[in-house]
Amino acid sequence: MFVSSDAGNTWRQIFEEEHSVLYLDQGGVLVAMKHTSLPIRHLWLSFDEGRSWSKYSFTSLPLFVDGVLGEPGEETLIMTVFGHFSHRSEWQLVKVDYKSIFDRRCEEEDYRPWQLHSQGEACIMGAKRIYRKRKSEKKCMQGKYAGAMTSEPCVCTEADFDCDYGYERHSNGQCLPAFWYNPSSLSKDCSLGQSYLNSTGYRKVVSNNCTDGVRERYTAKPQQCPGKAPQGLHIITSDGKLTAEQGHNVTFLVQLEEGDLQRSLIQVDFGDGIAVSYANLSSTEDGIKHIYQNVGIFRVTVMVENSLGSDNAVLYLHVTCPLEHVHLSLPFVTTKNKEVNATAVLWPSQVGTLTYVWWFGNNTEPLITLEGSITFTFSVEGMNTITVQVSAGNTILQDTKTIAVYEQFRSLRLSFSPNLDDYNPDIPEWRRDISRVVKRALVEATGISSKHILVAVLPGLPTSAELFILPYREATAENKRTSADLEQISERLIQKLNQNLVHFELKPGVRILVHAAHLTTAPLVDLTPSHSGSAMLMLLSVVFVGLAVFVIYKFKRATSGHSPEPKERKCNQGSLDRGLPKGLWITKRFQAKTRSGSISTAAESQSTKEIPTYVNG
Repeated sequence: MFVSSDAGNTWRQIFEEEHSVLYLDQGGVLVAMKHTSLPIRHLWLSFDEGRSWSKYSFTSLPLFVDGVLGEPGEETLIMTVFGHFSHRSEWQLVKVDYKSIFDRRCEEEDYRPWQLHSQGEACIMGAKRIYRKRKSEKKCMQGKYAGAMTSEPCVCTEADFDCDYGYERHSNGQCLPAFWYNPSSLSKDCSLGQSYLNSTGYRKVVSNNCTDGVRERYTAKPQQCPGKAPQGLHIITSDGKLTAEQGHNVTFLVQLEEGDLQRSLIQVDFGDGIAVSYANLSSTEDGIKHIYQNVGIFRVTVMVENSLGSDNAVLYLHVTCPLEHVHLSLPFVTTKNKEVNATAVLWPSQVGTLTYVWWFGNNTEPLITLEGSITFTFSVEGMNTITVQVSAGNTILQDTKTIAVYEQFRSLRLSFSPNLDDYNPDIPEWRRDISRVVKRALVEATGISSKHILVAVLPGLPTSAELFILPYREATAENKRTSADLEQISERLIQKLNQNLVHFELKPGVRILVHAAHLTTAPLVDLTPSHSGSAMLMLLSVVFVGLAVFVIYKFKRATSGHSPEPKERKCNQGSLDRGLPKGLWITKRFQAKTRSGSISTAAESQSTKEIPTYVNG
């Protein structure tokens, strides 16, 4: 271990092994304690800056020393040793006070002057300092330190300066701009008529007290701010977002990379027909505030102009209204492989820029659109779900609906007792609840399984509903049998409805009857105008089939009188069979069922002759 008495200029060895050393009484007393794993009971003191050491005992029993602490303060004479007498014993604290060693305080003749230097150089941090130092042969207590006796500044040299920010020292000792630094950037925030400190590349070391010399040459010089044309104009919102709410304050901030913003003309067009102008920046330091009364995407433009040039910037702001509710509107039942329209109804209707995400059934990939209405088809029968998610700003709402898809079904309009209108608030939640109640009443009155009945209460007054009769058999059954099952279910439902056997209790004392309005032949799709057209086409097809059967029958009777050979007729019949595509065949009685019954031709009298007829459609 080594010690220095002249601020690190020279060093001398004091111990061969490692010791803990404490400085007491401003360094007037050095305390050393050996680092060892063995227990000790002695320490070493030096009053002459480590030139000689005296051995002292600080405990009667050897102590395993764990550490040594000095009391706070440079002039303290108290130290604490902590350790333990054995590995199983508790910690021991030994407090040592050295005041009794000194018999007097130091006086003026106990000190000598000493000049601080660094390898002979007396100027350190721009000053020459002379201190009072206690003579090493004097044994007295110094107490509080008095500081330097004298201090005088030195003449500034290059050694008193460091390179300023953005500069680096080269091999020739000069501070030059770094490759990434542009010295002219200091004046970018400077206004015309003002001044700024133009760096010389040097900066005096902090706390350095030198004067004169190269100080003037290396000190930053005040310089008038040059006029510049506006460049690097930006306009942003105070929160950094590109969205805002309708009816709320929006704060815009105008930023300029180069140019005199305070002495420029600022024009801001908010894109909604309102524009403002500012003659200086003082009125816009807290931002430019504006309230948008409508939703939409607004083009906000700002232009800054002075005598040297101009610059402009654009910001596209999305003003939205909070989305509160989403309702998915689509038919309750649709025909297989027919286009269906789904529409997302929003509240409020105007909320700004929206994104629609559509999920169909079990599809893992959604369909994303910017329109709130889409058209789609289902190729598989059964119950299918449709979900729409509407994204408006940070808000995402969704609604899910179920649609029944079948190749054939029946539709029956229902009406109710007039007293139901008194309790109809005409909201989707109420209509869904009443639909469930009506369906339960139909199931109880008819005994029909609930999976074959779908009831949808329609919006508006008077209150009405649509009853959908779904196929009784699975989709794999024959069409003729499915149609018969639908007819059977329809007749049973109409019978119970006409007998006033379908009713429910809305509240105690309020009884509601359910009536049948009219029955529509299947297949139908939903309540859109296209449904009635499909039903009319079906009815016309039935009529044309009847007429065609009658004409063929008359023609057959006429030809049979001239060519009576059965063999030739059988050949003609075979050629007719081969020429017809697969489809619906009507033989023998040529019946075409309608809502009221059947249409029969005169062919009933000749049942032995079977003329097949193909019905297209």
